[in-house]
Amino acid sequence: RHNSKKKSKFVGIDIEKNMIRQANKKKLSPNAKFVCGDALGYKLRKSDLIISYYTTQFIRPSDRQILFNKIFSSLKWGGAFILFEKVRARDARFQDMMIGLYNEFKLTNDYSPSEIFNKTRSLKGVMEPFSTKGNCELLDRSGFKDYMQIFKYICFSGFLAIK
Repeated sequence: RHNSKKKSKFVGIDIEKNMIRQANKKKLSPNAKFVCGDALGYKLRKSDLIISYYTTQFIRPSDRQILFNKIFSSLKWGGAFILFEKVRARDARFQDMMIGLYNEFKLTNDYSPSEIFNKTRSLKGVMEPFSTKGNCELLDRSGFKDYMQIFKYICFSGFLAIK
């Protein structure tokens, strides 16, 4: 939508080289560039919009507040932060329900039990999602006062935060 706006710049950051290669193959805008690097070490420019799409769950929990603070500081007044994450339930009973529902969803979408198991196993120790409350606390501590949940599906949530 904004390709005609010459001043618009889009930057995609990923730590995985293969993901950057894939993004460059699909590059949809001449105003976009893709950088292989760590978001924590990348110098963000003043921005109107920052999107984190299923990424902070892979960042060490002790570093997430640093990233959220950096995002808040990089946004212009009135700028938006869109955050989508896998989330944990508030307690073990609801977590078990969410896992069951999500696995049923995968089974009805032609994933085999072994694919589901192997995916779960491959993410163990790599991905550590927070609860919805935990993500909101990160937003609060970074300085966001205006935010809301804009999406919820089983164990996935999306938030919109305005500076």
